[in-house]
Amino acid sequence: MKKKNKFLILALSLTITSFVSIGFVDNYFEISKNLDIFTTLYKELNTFYVDQTNPGDLMKKAIDEMLKSLDPYTNYIPESEIEDFRFQTTGQYGGIGAMITKIDDYVVISEPYENFPAQKSGLMAGDIIMEINGLSAKGKTTEEVSKVLKGQPNTSVTLLIKRPYLDDVFEVVFDRERVSVASVPYSGYIQSGFGYIRLRSFTRNCANDLKNAIIELKKEQDLRGLILDLRSNPGGLLNESVDIVNLFVEEGEEVVSTRGKIKSWDKSYVANNLPLDAKVPLVILINSSSASASEIVSGSIQDLDRGIIIGQRSYGKGLVQQTRKLSYNAQLKLTVAKYYIPSGRCIQALDYSHRNKDGSVGKVPDSLMTSFSTRNGREVKDGGGILPDIVIDPTKYGMIITSLLKERLFFDYATKYRFLNDSISNDFILSDEEFINFKTYLDDKEYSYKTETEKELEKLKKQAQEEGYFTAFSQDYDILCAKMQDNKNDDLQKNKDHIKEILTGEITSRYFFQKGRIKAGLNFDVEVEKALEILQDTARYTSILGNE
Repeated sequence: MKKKNKFLILALSLTITSFVSIGFVDNYFEISKNLDIFTTLYKELNTFYVDQTNPGDLMKKAIDEMLKSLDPYTNYIPESEIEDFRFQTTGQYGGIGAMITKIDDYVVISEPYENFPAQKSGLMAGDIIMEINGLSAKGKTTEEVSKVLKGQPNTSVTLLIKRPYLDDVFEVVFDRERVSVASVPYSGYIQSGFGYIRLRSFTRNCANDLKNAIIELKKEQDLRGLILDLRSNPGGLLNESVDIVNLFVEEGEEVVSTRGKIKSWDKSYVANNLPLDAKVPLVILINSSSASASEIVSGSIQDLDRGIIIGQRSYGKGLVQQTRKLSYNAQLKLTVAKYYIPSGRCIQALDYSHRNKDGSVGKVPDSLMTSFSTRNGREVKDGGGILPDIVIDPTKYGMIITSLLKERLFFDYATKYRFLNDSISNDFILSDEEFINFKTYLDDKEYSYKTETEKELEKLKKQAQEEGYFTAFSQDYDILCAKMQDNKNDDLQKNKDHIKEILTGEITSRYFFQKGRIKAGLNFDVEVEKALEILQDTARYTSILGNE
């Protein structure tokens, strides 16, 4: 009997092996066949097409379109774009250290980074780049200018600058440096005992940067509660997200697991170190642009009932990417797995493997979301990002704000303000008097916008004209439009608080750079205010986490 069992097991093993081998051979043949077809087509096209072709552009287009059919995160990175990709993962690049933007015909410095070449050489936000290394910059795009400004550290670059409100242009010569954009651009106390830290992205060593920021806060005073701001943080390195969660949870806790087609990607990531602080009350802020590693951190903290999440539902990216080296120093970044946070849920919002007939991808409907439980038994769901424990509607700005931003009038006013004022206080907030000055500044500026009411009125007029009714109430329509315009004239005053918020940040950044902008914004931040309220109410904090 045992002999028969041995033969049966052997037969089954051979059968399974045969099926696997056949599947592998069939798949290999399909790949080989289609590569041969593509190679032949590519050769014939470039040889015989009626007009001159660019083989490199054709190949790039073919690759991009092929990968586009999979998901947005699987990308081909040619050698020419490797530096930009490296910046996304390390936060470092060689250059002058400044953000730039296009205004009219020229590229303008929008914000120099503190303590890097642009700022150290005296460049300011609003400075117009007229020439680079003796060549005109007129008509150049931000991408074209960026490529020239970036380069190997210790190489020289010469800029001809026109500063608004000065008659003469001037030349600036300086060496490029290795620019490192801080993963923690700001940390500090917003009230006695309650700290705030902004994390920009999950680049290399960001967990250590966050750890050091917390240590510095603790040196300053007793840390009774911490707000970690992950809003608009697009994510980054998975291992950094695990290390950040590890700062707040005990050693041995599973933070996230991954599952892919290749079994080697079925992994569990646990906290390998002793926590920095497993007890301090914690609030994490997220919004619809918090993605990937941001969602691992906020989702894991939520699933383990280690802290409270406040804000808006996160983006919903539950996919893991890996880079593979290709020929000629190119790389392929491709999705290799999905990740699952401690409750067992995957928060991926879009199913790219099942597209609609038109090629679009739909979100997972609420009815198909599966319920999971946090450690304390609170209900959480998969398939749609991280839903905060406390949801706060995003701030809605009036259309006049959008128009003023589009026309760069906040930016231009801040440039003028900086020219007229050598310094401001550390706790600067735009005064009512300065708000009136801004309104006066706008008197001769062009900015226009249509409210939703105006758009509906225009539709009404068009429909009434088509149906022959408009003549009967045309006078009433004109009166209504006039009243609408009168109300629009009050829009600046109606949006006073939002205008003061934006101008306070824009002006503060001219003196104290990114740190100053973030600090100034905290004075107007309703989500930070809510986080502080929760941290100060121990009973409510405990109740939300289900620890009663």
